[in-house]
Amino acid sequence: MTDKKLSKKNTQAAYDAESITVLEGLEPVRLRPGMYIGSTSSSGLHHLIWEVVDNGIDEAMAGHATEITVTLLPDGLVEVADNGRGIPVGIHKTTKVSALETVLTKLHAGGKFGGGGYKVSGGLHGVGVSVVNALSEYLKAEVRREGKIWLQEYKRGAPLKKVKPIGNVKTTGTTITFKPDAQIFETLEFNWGLILDRLRQQTYLTKGVTIKVADRREKHRAKNYKFYFEGGIKAYVKSLNRSNQVKNETIFYVDKEINDSRVEVALQYNDGFNETALAFANNIINPEGGTHVAGFRAALTRTLNTYARSQNLIKEKDENLTGEDVREGLTAIISVKLANPQFEGQTKGKLGNAEIKTYVEQIFGDSLAAFLQENPRQAEAIVAKCFLSAKARIAARTARASILRKGALEGMTLPGKLADCSSRQPEESELYIVEGDSAGGSAKQGRDRKFQAILPLRGKILNVERARLDKMLANNEIKNLVIALGANIDDQFDLGKLRYHRIVIMTDADVDGAHIRTLLLTLFYRHFNALVTNGNLYIAQPPIYQIKKGVSIKYAYSDEEKDKIIKDFGGSKEEMIETEANEEETTETGAPAKAKTSTRLSIQRYKGLGEMNPEQLWETTMNPASRVMKQVNVDDAALANETFEMLMGADVAPRKHFIQTHAKRVENLDI
Repeated sequence: MTDKKLSKKNTQAAYDAESITVLEGLEPVRLRPGMYIGSTSSSGLHHLIWEVVDNGIDEAMAGHATEITVTLLPDGLVEVADNGRGIPVGIHKTTKVSALETVLTKLHAGGKFGGGGYKVSGGLHGVGVSVVNALSEYLKAEVRREGKIWLQEYKRGAPLKKVKPIGNVKTTGTTITFKPDAQIFETLEFNWGLILDRLRQQTYLTKGVTIKVADRREKHRAKNYKFYFEGGIKAYVKSLNRSNQVKNETIFYVDKEINDSRVEVALQYNDGFNETALAFANNIINPEGGTHVAGFRAALTRTLNTYARSQNLIKEKDENLTGEDVREGLTAIISVKLANPQFEGQTKGKLGNAEIKTYVEQIFGDSLAAFLQENPRQAEAIVAKCFLSAKARIAARTARASILRKGALEGMTLPGKLADCSSRQPEESELYIVEGDSAGGSAKQGRDRKFQAILPLRGKILNVERARLDKMLANNEIKNLVIALGANIDDQFDLGKLRYHRIVIMTDADVDGAHIRTLLLTLFYRHFNALVTNGNLYIAQPPIYQIKKGVSIKYAYSDEEKDKIIKDFGGSKEEMIETEANEEETTETGAPAKAKTSTRLSIQRYKGLGEMNPEQLWETTMNPASRVMKQVNVDDAALANETFEMLMGADVAPRKHFIQTHAKRVENLDI
């Protein structure tokens, strides 16, 4: 195999009407949109933008575009423009209509399927702009090509007129303007922050491309961002590590092409305990990894061991560093581009191409070996970090062996504080993690003993962002939780042995409760990650207020909901202000709480779960028929990792900046 330098302009067949391959029409899309964009929720709504942007990214990866612009417009419109070659407009020999109309009205029609248009391409679901057209109330396509501007408009996927030229132009490119269909989507509100994060990531992954983002939804509050990263994924690693103390100041980076595939890897070590390795294939994130990650890990472990032995850092009688040792504190981006990616699952979570493992292992392994030889001081810092990790692993193994005995994990020695459920069917069982004995007492009395288990925690658990496994397992609260779950921890965690399929965090609606919730989320994200990605983790939503009028009782989960209930009950804001001075202490059975009373309404503010009696806790927070729960998931692993590092890491400066930036947005802060 020989490495070939990647050219900006790829040698390939002409991109014209003959490059467009047609597989099927659009009829199924409006009937079952979830099959094509994942869901009709906010996630599916944003996928419309991703699909159109991916066309521009494909042009950039092929060396034909340098700029993409995304603009949010009034009335729910989105405009995505690129300066690529422009979608072909000639008559397609199979469909007998313009290639532009074919691309926009036929599912799986495009230059990505026949081999003539693109060498590599992305697109989350591979369905492209045709699905955007089908799920849009209105879509306008403007193509700058062959010296003219070509126009076609559509209504819910159907063309209103034929493609026609509307003017002359010297530039090339495509502009798609669309309005998502209210008949399809549950929400039409675009998330500005989510769009910025996604497009920033795509800019990192496409070296040399500029992506501009503008928000024009409100005339007087326009926002503009421009992303350009000359260093590509090398700059991405630097950004991910900006809150960390790094070990090798020089970031390792390699970018090579081999047998029509391209391998790009960047890595840097920090003094933390967690691994952040993000994998991409054709700019699509692969949260479950795949063959490119397998090749990367194999080469990383082998190369570092080979170097350490060649420098006599590992004696002949000593054991090699393990994969776990060399990945602690690692921040890495693995990005591959290939002609025919084979993914597992509709969302392309895992890459399956066998040859890519060999390519990554060879290119990355050889380049890392050269980097270590050429940068001895950097290499020494990396190896020293790995040896420290190895010592911690041995200590953690000892701790794990002494605490997590086989019998304990099979339920023979469950924690004494755990009030277990009678069911032994994990799929119907749920574990409530509550703060304090008071809330635990109410929860134990109010629960359904058949399927609900309660585990009270004493105080705040250890911040695991700053602790290794041996220190974690010395913490009684964490140890009890691990044993209660029954599925071990970290790399030995086994979802198949999980004793409860719903793990529910239930804390008070105050500052301490929020802190405990954040500590628990950090623990689950870092050491029980499969729980999060598999959808087993939930956050209970206890009410903030109980509002009474005579025998009628309603619960409010926010101030807005409280105001609405007061209005529905016939109360008024003025009346509540007048009765504020008459605040008095009232006592209900098992539930002391402050109440604002009037002749018409009684409003009780719950500051803790322990203030609710068991019946109230069951009805509002634990009864499957009436409770409100939030399922925890991670849409963006890099953003989640950065957030946990910022909130819970050792570096104070980023956390201080976050607090100063967002302090004014906090309402009803209880201290």
